[in-house]
Amino acid sequence: MAKKLSVLLSIFLFTAGLNISIAGYVHATSIKNTQITIILQEFASLSGDEFSNEDIEYYIDDNVKDRRVAVLKAFFRKYDSPLYDHADFIVKVSDEYGLDYRLIPAISMQESTACKFIPHNSYNCWGWGIYGDKITRFGSYPEAIETIAKGLKKNYIDKGLTTPEQIMAKYTPSSNGSWARGVGHVLGVLE
Repeated sequence: MAKKLSVLLSIFLFTAGLNISIAGYVHATSIKNTQITIILQEFASLSGDEFSNEDIEYYIDDNVKDRRVAVLKAFFRKYDSPLYDHADFIVKVSDEYGLDYRLIPAISMQESTACKFIPHNSYNCWGWGIYGDKITRFGSYPEAIETIAKGLKKNYIDKGLTTPEQIMAKYTPSSNGSWARGVGHVLGVLE
């Protein structure tokens, strides 16, 4: 009888643990889907004419001679993103690693609405190394930008993964395609 109770208790505890795990997964998926919905709503408000030449020219002055920096500043200003102060660094690092300067901002928009929804004190706007309970934290935005650029180059671009769809297959394989569509849309807006 004691052995039977022990087996039943083990089965009960296993089942309870499994139910808790499933509930946690469903909850995490629900939160992620809510964030994706918010991000897609943000994207829906964008159009290809998001920034006029006047908007971009406003950011070109004695300190900003590169039109790409001006485009990023206008974009980040619209979304009140802390990346605004790092637009020139994003362009510089993108050039160093041979990346499209729009890729780092596009991924940040998809993953965190340009840093609006990130883990506390992480500086991680790209979902880089964030899964389950694991959170990769950086000491600053420049450190994060440098790490992301280097990682994108080494783990994606150098392996022939250059389109949003190809990058998505490895970066976030569970995506139903919305990740690639979102990144692709922002790439178009920043063009």
